[in-house]
Amino acid sequence: MKNFKSFARMMAITIAGMTMTACSLNGNEPEAPILIIDPVENAPLYACGISQSGTRSISDAQDILFTEGDIEWFNVTTREIKFHELDEPLYKRMQPFHEIEFHLGDDALFVVSSFVGDWDSRIFTNLVLHYDVITDPNQGHYYLQDCYPLQFTDTDEVKANREKNAEQWELFIHYLDNKGKLKK
Repeated sequence: MKNFKSFARMMAITIAGMTMTACSLNGNEPEAPILIIDPVENAPLYACGISQSGTRSISDAQDILFTEGDIEWFNVTTREIKFHELDEPLYKRMQPFHEIEFHLGDDALFVVSSFVGDWDSRIFTNLVLHYDVITDPNQGHYYLQDCYPLQFTDTDEVKANREKNAEQWELFIHYLDNKGKLKK
């Protein structure tokens, strides 16, 4: 909530400053260029857990699984999301939740249908956060994948879900790129 108040104050100061600048110009002064601030740059990115019953509380700190500060980088090609060292392993934070909702400021970007591990035998045809411990047993890796297991990537249902999330996915990539957290 503190970030939202800081963001609101910053926007109010920016608008007031632009208004004061516009009012102080007279005909003899050259007009200063108007700076357009990309709202994506200043909105916080975070993910919160959604319980089995569908309840979520983004104001409740315990439901916030991670924020942009926890993300070290995101690889666009492999879709690996690398997290900084956390107090508690992320896979343990995820256990009580059914789904994960990614937010950019007040707006929901997309919902990850599940958190899955290599041991999961279920099939998911929507976006998942996959915890891979088989590839590197000494250190788990997290991936945002369109489905699980990946052999179902070319099904019609997965393709439709990928198209449904395309705009939000681009916004997610744009945001991480602006924050310097994109690995290409």
